[in-house]
Amino acid sequence: MRILFITATRVGDAVLSTGLLSYLVGRFPDARITIAAGAAAAPLFAPVPGLERLIVLTKERYGLHWLRLWRQCVGHRWDMVVDLRRSAIGWLLFAKKRRVAPKATDALHRVEALAATLGLQDAPPAPHIWVDAAHAAAAAEIIPDGEPVLALAPAANWPGKQWRPARFTELATRLTGPNGILPNARIAVFAAANERATIEPVLSGIPADRLIDTVGRIDLPTVAACLKRCTFFVGNDSGLMHLAAACDIPTLGLFGPSREEHYAPWGERCGWVRTRESYDELITAPGYDHRTTGTVMDGLSVGRAEEAARALWRRLETTAP
Repeated sequence: MRILFITATRVGDAVLSTGLLSYLVGRFPDARITIAAGAAAAPLFAPVPGLERLIVLTKERYGLHWLRLWRQCVGHRWDMVVDLRRSAIGWLLFAKKRRVAPKATDALHRVEALAATLGLQDAPPAPHIWVDAAHAAAAAEIIPDGEPVLALAPAANWPGKQWRPARFTELATRLTGPNGILPNARIAVFAAANERATIEPVLSGIPADRLIDTVGRIDLPTVAACLKRCTFFVGNDSGLMHLAAACDIPTLGLFGPSREEHYAPWGERCGWVRTRESYDELITAPGYDHRTTGTVMDGLSVGRAEEAARALWRRLETTAP
């Protein structure tokens, strides 16, 4: 069986689609799978079982990237084409079955909406990240076994969603202090190289002997492998937040000008907390423009975030086997 799986360009949306991919891998264990994904997210799919080909889909003017993808796929007979980008490509290839993601709806979380592609919205498969031996070994060097590690992701893909660095530092101090949920834990900070200047105050605010600085130093698959070794994660609504949740570590997402009902971290070990203001109140404020407006996360206090982290930790301790 041969499957073509077309997923997202952005890391977060691509990660959310991995539950559907994991379902297909389990349902058709002998299938040969071709995955088309954006350049940023594509490396995460390299260890997928049954992967025959990984196609990096880079956006081009006039939609020429779709023509390029069609040329790379038209010579095959596909048993199934799963198109989460809602393009026309599935109808331009020879395929026995075509499954196209439905339009997004306010009623469903993004994971549920993607699951509806295969009629699984009533029991949506959770996102899942595969890690190969090389990246697992690299992560073990960065985050050795033993002491607990708090993971922080203080950046986001636009400024309005970014909680202030000083608040991340204060929250980390509280959570790893003598009375915190992770006393004396080390603190691992994750972000892309081009985000380093933005989150530098977080790095400089953490004692050097407790800091694990990965910013711009490791690739995304190694980030995933590192997250799997962490004890607890706190981050803005971002691709790294979804990656942490998919790596099955306790994950707390911080929300402001984005909808938690659509993009909260998915899974039983996850939680979220938002600003006092609702999404609608934030985005309708005078002068708001997500392209230019700075952070609108000030309505989320350190105390409120700390309590949400403690509540998630208590819940997980209560339900632990």
